[in-house]
Amino acid sequence: MAEEQQPPQPRREIVTGVPRGTRRRAPAHTPARSEISEQTTLGETYVRALMRTQLRAGLGALALLALLLGLLPLAFLLPRPAAGPLVWVALGLVVYPVMWLVARWYVTRAERNEADFTGLVTDPADPPGPPASGDGRA
Repeated sequence: MAEEQQPPQPRREIVTGVPRGTRRRAPAHTPARSEISEQTTLGETYVRALMRTQLRAGLGALALLALLLGLLPLAFLLPRPAAGPLVWVALGLVVYPVMWLVARWYVTRAERNEADFTGLVTDPADPPGPPASGDGRA
């Protein structure tokens, strides 16, 4: 009896390479983050713009507080019978929620300014999330 010869099995090849999800194209422009870290004129302009918007928000909150709390002494100019309870209500109950609202507005505005700045300086090809530490630790 003749043994049947099986055809030789094709040789398996292993293809190695960078997985598709990790490939990155070079950015079409230099990311603003490198402009800032290299302290170029453009990077200084970015940082100065952020500082200017944060200063504007802080001065706006301060002006609003000064206006609202600066008008408080006008309550003392009211006639004496009406001024007594009104002044204490204004000093004890109204001032603190107003200050809290102004402070909350300022924090929200400052976070929005920082988020806008971060969106401006990050490379769109970078994955979202916290930035890499850069010192080799994971």
